[in-house]
Amino acid sequence: LWVSDPMHGNTVTLPSGLKTRSFEAILREIERSFDVHEAEGTFLGGVHFELTGEDVTECIGAGLSEADLDRKYLSVCDPRLNGRQGIDLAFRVAELIRSNLN
Repeated sequence: LWVSDPMHGNTVTLPSGLKTRSFEAILREIERSFDVHEAEGTFLGGVHFELTGEDVTECIGAGLSEADLDRKYLSVCDPRLNGRQGIDLAFRVAELIRSNLN
């Protein structure tokens, strides 16, 4: 089973010391994973995300900028996608799955 883990390879530490992740970089890695599997005639079996339903500001992109991180950065370990970002990513992954089935 091939599974993509786009969260950990896309963690960066800002000059402020906060760790964050870019929504766009996470999405690009998922898109590339689908592209590779399509080219090889295989299927991506899963995707690992770190997310929460809380309105945290730990990952940038999809409506949040670096300036927003201080607003509600709650992670004690790794930055998580918030509920809005998670739903947005879920719909985009669903579109990728749909396009790869055709």
